Amino acid sequence: MKTRSVASLLAATALAGMPGIALAQDTGAQTAPTPAPTPTAAPQPAQAQPDIIRSIAVIGAQRLEPDTIISYIRLRNGQPYTPEAADQALKDLAATGLFADFTIRNNQGNIVITVVENPVINRIIFEGNDRLKPDKILPEIRLSPRQIFTRAKVRADVNRIIELYKRQGRFAATVEPKMVMLDQNRVDVIFEIDEGPKSKVRKINIIGNEVFSDGDLRGEMVTKEASFLRIFSSGTSYDPDRLAFDQQNLRKFYLTNGYVDFRVVSAVAELTPDRRDFIITYVVEEGERYKFGDVKVDSQIRDFDSSVLTSQLPMSTGDWYDAQAVEDTVEQLTETAGAFGYAFADVRPQFERNKEAGTMDVTFLINEAPRVYVERIDINGNTLTQDKVIRREFRVVEGDAFNSFAIARTNARINSLGYFQEGFEVEQKPGSAPDRIVLEANIEEKPTGELQLSAGFSSIEQFIFQGSIRQKNFRGRGQTVGVSASYSGYSRSAQLSFSEPYVFDRNISAGIDIYYRDLDNGFRNLRNTTYEQQTAGLQARLGIPITEYISALGRYTLNFEDVTVDESQFFSDLDGDGVPSCEPLLAGRYLCDSLGNRVSSILGASVVYDRLDNRVRPSKGQLVTFNADFAGLGGDVNYLRLRLNASQYFPLGNGFIFSLRGEGGAIRSFDDRGIPGTDDVRLTDRFFLGEGQIRGFDIRGIGPRVIRRPIIADENGVGVPLQDRERVVDDALGGKAYYLGRAELEIPLGSGARELGLRPSIFADVGAVFGLRDPILQQSPFPDGIFLPRRDTDGNPLFSQVFDTNGDGTPETSITTNPLAPDGSANTAIGSTIPPFVEEYVGDTAAPRVAIGVGVNWNSPFGPFRIDFAHVLVKQEGDDTKAFTFNVGTQF
Repeated sequence: MKTRSVASLLAATALAGMPGIALAQDTGAQTAPTPAPTPTAAPQPAQAQPDIIRSIAVIGAQRLEPDTIISYIRLRNGQPYTPEAADQALKDLAATGLFADFTIRNNQGNIVITVVENPVINRIIFEGNDRLKPDKILPEIRLSPRQIFTRAKVRADVNRIIELYKRQGRFAATVEPKMVMLDQNRVDVIFEIDEGPKSKVRKINIIGNEVFSDGDLRGEMVTKEASFLRIFSSGTSYDPDRLAFDQQNLRKFYLTNGYVDFRVVSAVAELTPDRRDFIITYVVEEGERYKFGDVKVDSQIRDFDSSVLTSQLPMSTGDWYDAQAVEDTVEQLTETAGAFGYAFADVRPQFERNKEAGTMDVTFLINEAPRVYVERIDINGNTLTQDKVIRREFRVVEGDAFNSFAIARTNARINSLGYFQEGFEVEQKPGSAPDRIVLEANIEEKPTGELQLSAGFSSIEQFIFQGSIRQKNFRGRGQTVGVSASYSGYSRSAQLSFSEPYVFDRNISAGIDIYYRDLDNGFRNLRNTTYEQQTAGLQARLGIPITEYISALGRYTLNFEDVTVDESQFFSDLDGDGVPSCEPLLAGRYLCDSLGNRVSSILGASVVYDRLDNRVRPSKGQLVTFNADFAGLGGDVNYLRLRLNASQYFPLGNGFIFSLRGEGGAIRSFDDRGIPGTDDVRLTDRFFLGEGQIRGFDIRGIGPRVIRRPIIADENGVGVPLQDRERVVDDALGGKAYYLGRAELEIPLGSGARELGLRPSIFADVGAVFGLRDPILQQSPFPDGIFLPRRDTDGNPLFSQVFDTNGDGTPETSITTNPLAPDGSANTAIGSTIPPFVEEYVGDTAAPRVAIGVGVNWNSPFGPFRIDFAHVLVKQEGDDTKAFTFNVGTQF
């Protein structure tokens, strides 16, 4: 800033001292300026009577009107002018904060006020702020452009900026304010910031602990000691609020283990001499350990039997005292009372300590309370969603007795709709009488319409292009309408769907899907035989609830399917009937037997047990689904397929969520296909496992498969099967039964990672697919292989014949169906030779495959992203493993 001649004027003048103000005597004599800038009134000579103010004039005003400045003080025409009144006027002008300098002079009752106005802020500039950007600092400070500049605001803003850096763990940060004067009494305010290093916790010392080690106690703290292994941890930075929270954690830990007298004597954080890090020292007193003494429930509510409730308490006499168990018991008793309609039940634990015996008697007192009824249910905040869509999810209605479990279920059902803000809860407010309660659903609607275009790359489907339009709350009625289409290297599909959760406002759900799918089951993998499956069809659904948590769903599916292969690659006329057909020597008998058109008419039913707290992102509860599908109401296929899925979610606290999932299925065909060596269940109806279901394995990488190995000659000229898996044909055949299990632990990250949508987890997967009839294997002999003749339209084999038509010795070639030339020599057969190979059938076993690994879900700016690293612990012969998988897309 070369044009700025004053680089630190404020720090030297306006920021450093008070404005200098002089008050002249009424004699008009000149007074010498005082060294201190504090405004004072000049002493007046002794007079019998004070001057009467005749006029008040203002000199030096630029932005402010003189009358406005006069209004700030109490001097008025006609009043006596006294030293006390002058002092008060000076204080009034100083209190405005509008002036850099001001004086008051009295000339025989003519008062002259001379002012120098504070400048107006033109810009606020931050220099050296790499960690905190201006948009984070500006909302926190008082100064802003076009405001009047005052040094008090500057000092306050300096302290505020330093405080912001302390919150980030930068306690060595310094801020130096400067100003650059501009024309028209304007100023640029510059905050020069030295952020300093981030202050870490170098050491945590604990004094006074004897029962538990330092390591045990540090493990209960959020604050961690800085080390190389915690280079990415946010818990190693010093935070005073975190220090207070750690003291609470220590007390909670000791109280949970029976030390009721535990206390933190002191907690001191000291900066190291280099002012870079902190050393935290806790001084604690553990006290004696107590056991539970007499534990009982004393209920003042007549509906509750105290002895029965006492027998159900989780603690008993002689157990080590546990404060957390006491808190949990209070909560459980409160919920139990709420379930019986006592919404305002007051449960208070009463303690009686026996120091000599080392016991703590606990009495859970349930105070008398009226039984409460629901007076009214209010729905607020819904502008699109109809009231009935929300009310039908309530498990209580107006006039019912209050039930806390029903309210909790209501919260879960409304959250599972996905229409409103996360973490919605029904609010409970007192009604018009002590036994009345008002339930309020204060909702915030979210956009439920989705218009999505996406492009991405998947390790399964390569490049993916998708488009969809879906409205999950169509016309505010809770209906779902959607149209979607997708294209990838593996699949092409289009679908139109509609669902109504309450048909004619009755608790009956219905829906229909119309779809077309074209699946290329080669997955762009040259090792797999490619077949294409085209399916057009529809599915109609109808569901009814059986209980609050159990529902039944019936469905009918009609599919028109066509399974084909590349005829130029896999068809041949080996039998000479003139009609090319799928050649098992080229494609495999198991694939050739699956080709053709067929109609599937399937009647299905499902029973669902759902106790999840949230269907979108569950953290607690169970989900069990049993599916049965019978194909045979017309159509070309007949089978019964059964599947069972079960999931359980456990919240472990502090954001950790542990989940278990298991599923299994089996299919039995009632078709007698009459093809030797072919399973009665068609290839496209079987179960498959691999990437997408069980991590650590390639797509369809588990289960029965036929491996076609080329035969090559070794150094002795003996034919041996090739073992290189990358050069063999590997056909997954699927199975008639399967099982799959998964254990996963979702690990919480810091607030910054949560805002980015990062959700890492560790997992273990186990599964298998099996149960096929052994197929008939093909073989091409070594070393000649098998010759496939080329034929004409009548099925006759073709030959190449060489002859000399002109008799000039020049040979000519023609194609003929005659195996012999005119001179009786043999013509050369035309066709192709299948190189020598041998097939193996492997993988048909129920033995488990096991993989462990880590994964990360990320709601990235490019769309949902999932990445997994898996290590296979157990595999079987023929399985294909894959350590790394990912899936990502983008929306625009």
